[in-house]
Order: sequence, then structure tokens, then C-alpha cells
Amino acid sequence: MTGPLTPAVVATAGHVDHGKSSLVRALTGIEPDRLAEEHRRGLTIDLGFAWTALPSGRSVAFVDVPGHQRFIGNMLAGLGPAPVVLFVVAADEGWQAQSTDHLDAVRALGIADGLLVISKVDRVDDGGAAALAQARGELAGSPLADVEAVAVSAVTGAGLDELLRELDTVLAGTKAPPPDARVRLWVDRAFSLRGTGTVVTGTLTDGTVRTDDQLWLSGAGGRPQRVTVRSLQSGQQRFAELTGVRRAAVNLRGTSADHVTRGDALVTPGAWPSTGQLDVRRSSGPQLTDLPEQLVVHVGTAAVPARMRPFDDQHARVRLDRSLPLVVSDRVVLRDPGTRRIAGAVVLDADPPALHRRGAGQRRSIALSGMPIGGDVGTEVARRGAVPVAALRRLGIHLPQRPDGVPLPDGVLQRNGWLLHVDAHAGWQRRLRTAVTGLIERDPLSPGLSRAAARRVLAEPSAPSGPPIAALPADFPDVLLDQLATDAGLSSSDGRFRLPGTDALPPEVDAAVAVLRQRLSTTPFAAPDADELAGLGLGSRELAVAERLGRVLRLPDPSGGVVVLLPTAPALAMRELAGLPQPFTAAQARTALHTSRRVTIPLLEHLDQRGWTRRVTDNLREVRAR
Repeated sequence: MTGPLTPAVVATAGHVDHGKSSLVRALTGIEPDRLAEEHRRGLTIDLGFAWTALPSGRSVAFVDVPGHQRFIGNMLAGLGPAPVVLFVVAADEGWQAQSTDHLDAVRALGIADGLLVISKVDRVDDGGAAALAQARGELAGSPLADVEAVAVSAVTGAGLDELLRELDTVLAGTKAPPPDARVRLWVDRAFSLRGTGTVVTGTLTDGTVRTDDQLWLSGAGGRPQRVTVRSLQSGQQRFAELTGVRRAAVNLRGTSADHVTRGDALVTPGAWPSTGQLDVRRSSGPQLTDLPEQLVVHVGTAAVPARMRPFDDQHARVRLDRSLPLVVSDRVVLRDPGTRRIAGAVVLDADPPALHRRGAGQRRSIALSGMPIGGDVGTEVARRGAVPVAALRRLGIHLPQRPDGVPLPDGVLQRNGWLLHVDAHAGWQRRLRTAVTGLIERDPLSPGLSRAAARRVLAEPSAPSGPPIAALPADFPDVLLDQLATDAGLSSSDGRFRLPGTDALPPEVDAAVAVLRQRLSTTPFAAPDADELAGLGLGSRELAVAERLGRVLRLPDPSGGVVVLLPTAPALAMRELAGLPQPFTAAQARTALHTSRRVTIPLLEHLDQRGWTRRVTDNLREVRAR
């Protein structure tokens, strides 16, 4: 339960001209109608904002919405981020058409906290009893079926004090989001003030915003803009920080008001996915198969054109015209722009899989039908094969905690911040081992399958005839790929994978290397030239394998070739060089080693790299003390 002084945001709802704005004005002393046209027409057109303190001292902000059907988009922008509603029905007119429209919106958004307000009771003789009974009947079966009701008159003031007390009670029972949650503030206005700069206002639904915070402005422009919070206000008071749920005016640095529109969102950088398609489940309203393909999706203050592909009556894929910061369990409103019909839906998947194969839609319908709201870790990991824990959390999916403290569903492994599905893990092992085996059979001298080649193999789609195996994610870490190879019974070295026991040289190559080693054992610095190596049948690939097995040492020849010595040659050279007067020249080293400049220079550079010798000048070296 929230503390008694936790600020709150409450939206109005109800038919046009049922006294919503008059009620807000009477409760707060603030005129919610901001536009000159609204005063001229006597009609609320856009969102209005006001605030007051309740008897407990709790600060409450009101978002007043228009009631006319022509402004249903503005109404949804006001209700969208609000967790509590004052549902207003006029005593003299009773339930009307837009009352139903607004109740449909409340259902779609899942708003269950609020009050039923019977307004204009000064115009009837029964104190609003008839309108109340009618409204109770209409609210039956809705989230607001059991809310308290208050009869009021904005003209006489009757019932206003009781309304404030009841609202205090309702708000005391609502649950505030955790203050350390990631920030999401849906923008409803943006303007510029001289001497202040860009200001955006909206309802902060999640997290805490502080002065000097770095945030992302996610909007219609596509790529998020990085902005800085210069200052904060709520209810015309300055604050160093604001925590949701609360109305906020945020002075921003890093953007202009011309680049901000209603429906944009201020979010914690990197903490929210930006999704252009959703898989959803119907929560209210008409069946999804009864809605047209082209819709408008309302969420927060955003209204985005979209296309819908129903999988069945209850589930659908929704493709948005622009990406939004949405996660699993978010509620969206699907509105038919040609009629007044709206359906509520809850997001089941904010990163749904592509549907390519025949029958994919039907299979997706079955998968979504069994998916719990809030997502299922096991299902998500099975679909992806492997996924970072942070990525699931960013999508709004959290690991369940078992009684033994192990937060892993059956069939899921956790390694280095990633979750792996056991079936995908086993399938990748089989694929990787098969690929390495085939490579060694085709080319025994191969240094092994590189990480890049392994990734390409594991990223291929599974064969239609075999069991489905998820493709290896492109960002799968090298450390986990190496562990996967180890699990597959492979050896890994220098980023390449081989079968254990396959490092032996082919017999003819092994014999040639033995001849070479015999020669070098008697004259250790008499490295063979290219023609001699070719005569032995030792090319670059054969020598590379021999070096990998520790049979030879290869050093780069300044002429572009290779100097081949025994692995013991550096230590033998150090014995001779240590006996020279220090420092010594390359010519002196050549003489001491009884070899050529072709061998001496690469060998001395090798010793420099190992830290056994060091240059004193361009022409002189000395043995380092060891």
C-alpha cells in the first residue's frame, strides 16, 4: 500500500457536457480548458490539467479529457497513462453514447481504480439516484463495477468534500511503481519558454527522474535523441527529483520543442526495447477477427497507425508504423478509425519471431494461446536458443525465483549472464562437432574451424526434415562459444576448434619434419632455405601444423619467406650471446651463431620480443639480466 503522501494522477472520463471540466475546476480552483477555442465553444477539445491537495495532504493531479466522439484520440491520450479515473455521469442526462465509449476505453486500458461521480445533482429532484442506478447497471462486469459512488454539484459544492475524502481512500489503496524502476514518461505537450528552453509535460508512469539525468527522447523521428534534464516541476513547484506516478514538466537540454510531439516518451537510455511489432492478446471489446486490418494503436499518449494480422479471435500480430518503447504486459488500445469500436489488448511478446514458413501463423496462435501474461522464461529461451538475461528484463520478462533460490526454469542453463536452452545447446554441439569432423576429414592439415566459420554454421536454419534448432544469436559471446566447443568434446586454441587426437601429422609430413629436426639438432642455426623446404615437401601449411604441435619454430624472413628452427633455438642462442662482450652487434651475433644474416636478424628480433635481449642503439643489443 502506498504511503499517505504519495502523489497521484487521476483522469476524468464521461460523456460530453456531463460536467467533467466543471468538476475539476470546482475541486482545484484551476481552469482546465486551456484553449481559446474551448472557451468560445464551451467544449473541451484537448487535455486539461489541474492539481490540488487532498484532506490527507496527498498531492493529486487531474487530467481532464474531452467527451465528444470527435476527440476520442485526445481522450485516450489522457486516460492512457493514468492509473485512476473519475467516471462522470450527469444526473439530468444519465448514461449516454460517449459514456459507453469511455467505459470501453477504461476496460481496454485495464483501469480498475477510481470513483463513479454523479454530477449536476442540483438539476434533479432525486439526488441523482436514477442516474446512479442506471450507471451501476452499465458498469456491471467492468473493472469499475464495484467502485464507490459520490453525488456532487459543481454549482452548489454539494458532495465535493465527500468526493475528495473518497478519492483519498482510493489512492491510499493503489500501488505505486518502484522508484528505482526504469523511467518512462509519455509526453502530452511540448513548448518553448523564453529563458528556459524546451519543456515537455506528461505523466511519469515509471521510475524516478532527477535534475541532470541523461535520458532518451523516443519519438516519431526514429532514432532516440539524448537529452539532459535541466529542471523539474510538478504542480508549478520545482523539484530536484520526481517519482511516478506523477505529472511532470521537464525542462530539457538537447532538443527543441519543434522536434517533440505528443506520443513521444522520455525513457532511461538503453533500458527499453524500441519495438515496431507486437504479439497481443485481446482483453476487451470485439474479437480481433472482427476488426479491420488497418488500425490505430493507442498506448500512453501515443496514437500510431498499424496493421493487424489476427492469428485467431484472441491473438494477433500488430505492426506499428513507428517503434514505441513497449514491453510485455503493457496494455494497448486497438481502435477502428472508421467506427467507434475499440478493443483492448495486452502485449504478450514485444520481440516476436518472424513468420516465414507455411503454417507459421497457426503455430504462433497455439504458442500464444498457452503463453501467460508477463511472458514465460522457458518459452522465450527455447525460441531463441540463447538470450542475455538483461535482454529478457528489457522486454519486461523477469526470472522466477524458486524456493531453493535457483531462478531457472526446467530446460534452461545460465552461463555468463546468458540463458541457454538445453535442446539448442545440445543441437549446437552436434552441429559444431559435425562441422569440425568434416573439415578435418577433408583437410587433415587444417588448423581447425575458426570462430567465424563456427558462427556461420550455427547461424544456419535447421533442416526442414530435422528437429528445429534455433540459430545461434549474432551477439553470442566468444567465451560461451569456446565453452560450447568444450562441451562438444572439441579442443580450442587461438580461436579455432579441432577434434582431440587429430593433431598428429600425416605420415609423410611427419617423416619430413623428422629429417628437418635431425639436421637442425646438429647445426641449430642453419635454417633451410625455401628450396630445401620444398625438397622435403614442407610448405606453409605443413609447417604451420608442425609449429602448432611444437615440432618447429617459424620466424619471418625479411625477404618475405620463413626461417625454420627448432623450438629450442632461442635458448641455445642466448647461451652464445651471453658470452659476447656487451653490448654486441648483429654481425657479432651472426659470427657467434655460425649462421647467416637471414637467420640472425629474425632471431634477434624474436629474442627482443621475448624480453631476453634489448636494443641499446640501432646497431647494438645486450642480453638482459634474468
